[in-house]
Amino acid sequence: MAEEEIVLLDQAGAAIGTAPKAASHHRDTPYHLAFSCYLVDEAGRVLITQRAHHKATWPSVWTNSCCGHPAPGEGLREAVLRRLRDELGVFAENLTPLLPEFSYRAEMDNGVVEHERCPVVRALYRAPVSGPVRPNPEEVAAAGWRTWDECLELAGRPESSPWYRLQIARLAPLGPPARWPAASEALLPPALGW
Repeated sequence: MAEEEIVLLDQAGAAIGTAPKAASHHRDTPYHLAFSCYLVDEAGRVLITQRAHHKATWPSVWTNSCCGHPAPGEGLREAVLRRLRDELGVFAENLTPLLPEFSYRAEMDNGVVEHERCPVVRALYRAPVSGPVRPNPEEVAAAGWRTWDECLELAGRPESSPWYRLQIARLAPLGPPARWPAASEALLPPALGW
């Protein structure tokens, strides 16, 4: 299997090249393309996951449903659906861009940096169409459905990921997940189609 590649970006969000994912995350991680997805069920709950304990970046932290890196030439919808399938074994529908301009830089205690343009997306989970949640242990240590109040509470705890805390701060004023309004796809970075 070919090594996963990430899309490198300039500060305007245009692609300037690619690099191997594993070798690119270090103390001087280049700015690159990613995404975060919040999987929301029909009751308005969000699937919250704990990252696998052996992950190189932010192992064991609690965070949104799934994250990933679009492959070179891959659209956001395709990347989100691929990672939902690979990480959680589910199919989702009605993908909605929420925070297309979200970007962050965070540093782990060991100095490893994450530096991403990371559009945020909501996906709808509808049982039985979506199938049962089956976390891939290579990616996810634990997963569970949380109410919006529980999601807000998690964002105030240190065991949550830095990107989750930043995203929740921007999502909270929008109300509960079922009411989050769609953002314009035109605000996605130039390197990423919908």
